[in-house]
Amino acid sequence: MANHADTSRLATIAASLYLMGMANDDRLDFPATGRNTEPILAVLRDLLPPEGLMLEVASGSGQHVARFAAEFPGLTWQPTDLDPEHRRSISAWARDMANVLEPLELDASANPWPVKHADVIMCANMIHIAPWTAGLGLLGGAGRILAPGGMLYLYGPYMIDNVHTAKSNARFDESLKSRDPSWGLRDLGDVIEAAAGAGLIFEKTVEMPANNLSVIFRNAI
Repeated sequence: MANHADTSRLATIAASLYLMGMANDDRLDFPATGRNTEPILAVLRDLLPPEGLMLEVASGSGQHVARFAAEFPGLTWQPTDLDPEHRRSISAWARDMANVLEPLELDASANPWPVKHADVIMCANMIHIAPWTAGLGLLGGAGRILAPGGMLYLYGPYMIDNVHTAKSNARFDESLKSRDPSWGLRDLGDVIEAAAGAGLIFEKTVEMPANNLSVIFRNAI
């Protein structure tokens, strides 16, 4: 039986091999994405249809789409991101996954989008790390291309009635605005109001770890 020292040594070797493997390809590893993947997945299990096209806006590293596509093989997953380095990482994470399409360049604030139809749209941790025009573009794009009754799933931190839900969120908001004054946590009421203007009906929120929310909308058309 391996003792504690042996177990620790093996864990260190495994971690080193993992990082060495990542160094030899284009995969990026975002710690926050790694932490929130399983909590998001737990929510999606009760929401996603068995088949259809799932569009992810601002896919980032690609860790989400690789994990979720493995869990939902009946769905076709279309990742997107503005950053070419992110798109290379997405391709690396999803390599050889038959139900993941090559990532597209997508600017949420643009009209039209390169994707014309989706059954579900997912966007995690974007609207507070982007100008509000990108958030409005995301909602407008979802209203344009979602199938009737199709779902928009958002994940991230929000203010409620213009009040931060935790001191850590307030500090995070200040940090974002110091990097770019157009960034910052959005008030959930403002998001719901803008979504309604795009034809999206607010369905519910789900409280998530680290003072985040899952926010679910349905296309009313």
